[in-house]
Amino acid sequence: MHDVIVVGAGNAAFAAAAAARGAGASVLVLERAPEPLSGGNTRFTAGAMRFAYEGVDDLRALMPDLTDEECAATDFGAYPEAQFFEDMGRVTEYRTDPELCELLVTRSRSTMMWMAAKGHRFAPIWGRQAFKVGGRFRFWGGLTVEAHQGGPGLLEAWTRIAAREGIEVRYGARALSLILDDEGVKGVRVKQDGRTRDLPARAVVLAAGGFQGNTEWRTRYLGPGWDLAKVRGSRFNTGDGLRMALEIGAMPAGQWSGCHAVQWEKNAPEFGDLAVGDAFQKHSYPFGVLINARGMRFLDEGADFRNYTYAKYGREVLAQPRQFAWQVFDAKVRHLLRDEYRIRQVTRVTADTLEDLCAKLEDTDGARALETLRAYNAAVRADVPFDPNVKDGRRAELPIPKSNWANILDEPPFEAYAVTCGITFTFGGLRIDRNAQVLDVDLEPIRGLYAAGELVGGLFYENYPGGTGLMAGAVFGRIAGASAAGRS
Repeated sequence: MHDVIVVGAGNAAFAAAAAARGAGASVLVLERAPEPLSGGNTRFTAGAMRFAYEGVDDLRALMPDLTDEECAATDFGAYPEAQFFEDMGRVTEYRTDPELCELLVTRSRSTMMWMAAKGHRFAPIWGRQAFKVGGRFRFWGGLTVEAHQGGPGLLEAWTRIAAREGIEVRYGARALSLILDDEGVKGVRVKQDGRTRDLPARAVVLAAGGFQGNTEWRTRYLGPGWDLAKVRGSRFNTGDGLRMALEIGAMPAGQWSGCHAVQWEKNAPEFGDLAVGDAFQKHSYPFGVLINARGMRFLDEGADFRNYTYAKYGREVLAQPRQFAWQVFDAKVRHLLRDEYRIRQVTRVTADTLEDLCAKLEDTDGARALETLRAYNAAVRADVPFDPNVKDGRRAELPIPKSNWANILDEPPFEAYAVTCGITFTFGGLRIDRNAQVLDVDLEPIRGLYAAGELVGGLFYENYPGGTGLMAGAVFGRIAGASAAGRS
């Protein structure tokens, strides 16, 4: 018998396993996927982690290899807890669960330091969260740090830590149900290599992700049309952990009709491709214009920094005719486009005039698109300076405004990239308490059952501040693992 069984093998699951092992428990990790495809969404993420810090000294404590020259050439700013709280409230329309949010924010930095002490490495997000203006980099949007080598590097580090600390990991082991008696959860029924068996444990941590990989559940809970969305990450995240908990009376929580969804390459495969990773995303839209199949704009591309809007704009694209849109840019901003625009697997058209570009936009009303782009150009406040590092107030004054970073499209060559909706993870999940213990429908703790990661409900509603998912997974994974070890 193991003291703790963890279901899942991504960032949250390994954080739980490491915390339980650090508390002296014997730990078994069950991963449904085969080892080459393991890790859930963690393997597909770019690795950004949002946490509270007071200034560069906090960052240097986390990343001691930051040089004096790098610090002198960079404005890292600060991201105090108060700002983290404000961002979580603002982007979720103040629906985020206060207790869960408080744990996330106040334990974010200490959890990062704990991970670093375990052997994780972190680096500033130079290429994605800071632009060089006036000879100096300036970070924006409260998001400064990523895991070394992104999500794959984060998963590789967790796997090394697990092996070093004696945590057993079984791949191709699908958890089917929880073993329960009047004393609480006592283990997991699992199927591996075609055989079903019961694995006893003193406590179980569910960290198996959301239900974004389940087409039927997406349509049932998110609504019509969501069966047509691409899945950014793992095809193995089909809601098994949620189902197992609900079957024994766990209380659902959070926004089951909501999800994290981004703009994603229109012709990407149905599920994430490990060879491409996160590069199907297209996140430089604040510097361009979005046009739907009717040739019309439909949202404010510059409403806020990218990492405060990207997780909700995928839903807006899915709601458009034929579930796609074109991102349009001119040559002035091409140097600001992220590396993901330069991969081979893109649906892109280019032209030397807007007329020719609009004529090339497949499945789109090109004449209306040209009218839309000309009206946009005429509405840009060209007297306001452009600055990609701040919300610069350079507007296009239209019925659907562009609030910041509005540039006149007048410098060829012009480019347009076709995007659809890519779903990252679902917001609905299980209700947990401050110890990450799952609550039942009477709001009583289910003895021996804990949860972390994407299947925890109540943190996110409608939207999401970039980099919060991995951070929440690590924070609540650490709490769940320590709590489960205490139970054992």
